[in-house]
Amino acid sequence: MIKLFKNLTLRDYILIIISIILVAFQVWLDLKMPDYMAKITSLVQTEGSKMSEILLNGGYMLLCATGSLISMIIAGYLMANTAANFSKNVRSKLFNKVIDLDIHDIKTISTSSLITRTTNDISQIQMLIAMGAQLVIKAPLTAIWAIRKILNKSWQWSALTGIAIIILLTTIVILIILVLPRFKKIQKLTDKINSVTRENITGIRVIRAFNAEKYQENKFDNTNTDLTNMQLFNQRALAIMQPVMFLVMYVLTLSIYFVGAFLINEAQLTDKLNIFSNMIVFSSYAIQVIMSFLMLAFIFMMLPRAEVSANRINEVLNTKKSILNGKVNKEIEKGTVEFKNVSFKYPDAEEYLLKDISFKANSGETIAFIGSTGSGKSTIVNLIPRFYDATDGDILVGGINVKDYDENYLHEIISYIPQKAILFDGTIKSNIAYGTKKISNSDIMESLKISEADEFVQNMEDKENSHIASGGTNISGGQKQRLSIARAIARKPEIYIFDDSFSALDYKTDKKVRDNLKKYTKDATLLIVAQRIGTIMHADKILVLDNGKLVGIGTHKELLKKCDVYKQIALSQLSKEEIENA
Repeated sequence: MIKLFKNLTLRDYILIIISIILVAFQVWLDLKMPDYMAKITSLVQTEGSKMSEILLNGGYMLLCATGSLISMIIAGYLMANTAANFSKNVRSKLFNKVIDLDIHDIKTISTSSLITRTTNDISQIQMLIAMGAQLVIKAPLTAIWAIRKILNKSWQWSALTGIAIIILLTTIVILIILVLPRFKKIQKLTDKINSVTRENITGIRVIRAFNAEKYQENKFDNTNTDLTNMQLFNQRALAIMQPVMFLVMYVLTLSIYFVGAFLINEAQLTDKLNIFSNMIVFSSYAIQVIMSFLMLAFIFMMLPRAEVSANRINEVLNTKKSILNGKVNKEIEKGTVEFKNVSFKYPDAEEYLLKDISFKANSGETIAFIGSTGSGKSTIVNLIPRFYDATDGDILVGGINVKDYDENYLHEIISYIPQKAILFDGTIKSNIAYGTKKISNSDIMESLKISEADEFVQNMEDKENSHIASGGTNISGGQKQRLSIARAIARKPEIYIFDDSFSALDYKTDKKVRDNLKKYTKDATLLIVAQRIGTIMHADKILVLDNGKLVGIGTHKELLKKCDVYKQIALSQLSKEEIENA
């Protein structure tokens, strides 16, 4: 947790120092009140005491109480401000770190867990700072000061207070041993709740189509019940602490009075008043000691969960990127892509997904990839923008190894269009110009025409300023895909990667978009992953993949003659006449 406090700013440290001073002042005022109470008790018991002296000491007590209240309010405000600022800084740092993480790292931690860590975990630490920081300062100051005041009053009373402290400490230690491991489980179960909820929301159509509402309800109930049972155990365990504290406090007060009554009864007449006064002071300070341990108990309620949350946040912040950034920001051969004996497997996998892939795409060429499901088509194109790094071999873009490029520059010269079109909350215009301010309004309109999206955009009420919901849920799959293509075109890159990006388009629109792209991108390199033969049969080169291996490379007609895998795919989609006339 200490590592996270590096995110506190100079302003935060100043506010903390002011808060510490205010809390110390509050403790001093609180501990002055028993002294004034003792004086009032002594004055009441002394013959000839003036009422003005009693009122004066009573006024001092009132001033102490008022000053303590004001100090507490100001310190609370400053610590709440510090906690909110700290939370904002850590949340920003965590968000930026997640954006910077590699895809494999994100999958390892899981999306739902990252959401929990960015929200729930940070809130736990914020609560500790806002509420616990004052108690951390106040509790030991109160305990030390109060103990110093009562040590020389009576060994009997001191022994009673010592026994009370031992009972309290034993209770706190036992509860921490019982509760701490379960706080870790609670955060993991919270991750699971988020995961099930997210799965339910994103898959709502399938759930309803298959009448699986009851199944999902049971799935959620099981997870929710596990989390509830774990929280109930912790809350019940911690609930024991407060009644134990108050029981010890009240029993201690009664014991002090009982022992005091015995001491007064045994004392000489001249000492009775002094013992009675000391008993009043001692009981007040003993209560302060117990209250300081009660404050520590509240800290121990928050600290274990905050500690778990801090470790989870640090786990993300300390994650090192497996894909390191290069420094090169220029090319040797503009727009070329070359694979040299490239093989790939995931870091935690044993089997290779790609084995010994070699090919070269020159500027202006259209290279297509086809193969059965799981053959490695998408994996190949994902290696080019470095979503993953090749396990073996070299990938050259513009004649330079992709590992040597500055990632920002590499992504500037490549436009990637995924199969599942991703759109963001905003307008059509903001989605097409996403990530850059260099794109003009004319570039946006041109990209809409090339992607065949201008027709439906012009029919929308606000045209290119029409609202797009998060994920593009207010438009169709084909419309999302065309806007995704338009976004790539507007950037005017040197290399286009279409990862099965025409799958939601009908054959007519598919052909129109490809014809428009051929005219507009004649100097750019097009890499197209597709399942449909019709989408790729006119490509300059077609790479046929099977079980991660390159089993054929050539034009459509060449592959029909020499590649059985390609021929089987073609015959499964087209008739012999269509193939011959292509």
